[in-house]
Amino acid sequence: MTIKEIAQMAGVSSAAVSRYLNGGSLSQQKRDVIRDVIQRTGYRPDAAAQMLRSKVTDYTGVIVPKINSDAVSRVTAGITQVLSQRGYLCLLANTSGEPEQELAYLELFQDRSVAGIILMATVLPPRHQEMLKACTVPLVVAGQQCEGVPCVYHDDYNAARELTGRLIQRGRRKLVYIGVTEQDIAVGLHRKQGMRAALTEAGLSPDIPCAVSNFTADGGRRAMEELLQAHPDLDGVMCSTDLIAIGAMEALRAAGKELPRDVSVAGIDDSWAGAHITPRLTTAHFYYEECGAEAARMLLSMVDQKDGDLPVRQTMMGYTVVERDSI
Repeated sequence: MTIKEIAQMAGVSSAAVSRYLNGGSLSQQKRDVIRDVIQRTGYRPDAAAQMLRSKVTDYTGVIVPKINSDAVSRVTAGITQVLSQRGYLCLLANTSGEPEQELAYLELFQDRSVAGIILMATVLPPRHQEMLKACTVPLVVAGQQCEGVPCVYHDDYNAARELTGRLIQRGRRKLVYIGVTEQDIAVGLHRKQGMRAALTEAGLSPDIPCAVSNFTADGGRRAMEELLQAHPDLDGVMCSTDLIAIGAMEALRAAGKELPRDVSVAGIDDSWAGAHITPRLTTAHFYYEECGAEAARMLLSMVDQKDGDLPVRQTMMGYTVVERDSI
């Protein structure tokens, strides 16, 4: 079945069928007739040929730092739910935390004329920022705030600030902090800044012992062991993620500490694991699924008005402190 045959059955020109398939201008009467013929015949247009004609596809590129992450999976779920409702398919690219891979996928998706791109960013060095601003298709960053680029991000600063404040309210004064690389502005820098702000507001020195971990429980355990060796009398631990906190709790128990009697621990993310360990972890719930959904809605609005001069939208998501048993 060809476009010419569809046109003959519908009593219209081949150009009218082509405009119908590519979303062009057409009277409602002709649209109805063409749609009826297509439904009766089961005609499916050649996707590759459509892409060559229109220069766009019904695919969207989603670039993630890793796939074995609770937060990433929740953001991805929000993205795909919204995009699938509009008929878009997601091409998922896993960079394994390699910034160069992010750049490679950004180029690849633009070359393949995807409808748009959502980047779950971890680090945004100058080269990344230049490429994001020069992107030739609609693009939204999820998880980081990036100047001049549409993005959806979290209130990392105040989440860490409020949780640290709760540790202080429990009477903890010998606090330590386990964070991640400050190249990750959201998780590494902003959460640390929030922790320091809470200490300053309480009249305490913000210069407390700190250690850097990767985004794993093993990393949290190793960092906690180092801090315990140098500061065996510590009584509170603020961690930049739940997984790091879970590893830290393992090291504390191994050192004979009773939680939370001897040491209070808090994390950020509200991962499923934190609710099932003992003691259950106090944390900040981030609305990851809604973050993904909002990023997808933002992208779709850009796709729908691709030729328009749209303002750069940036949305910060809220959070909720989930106080359990660990502090």
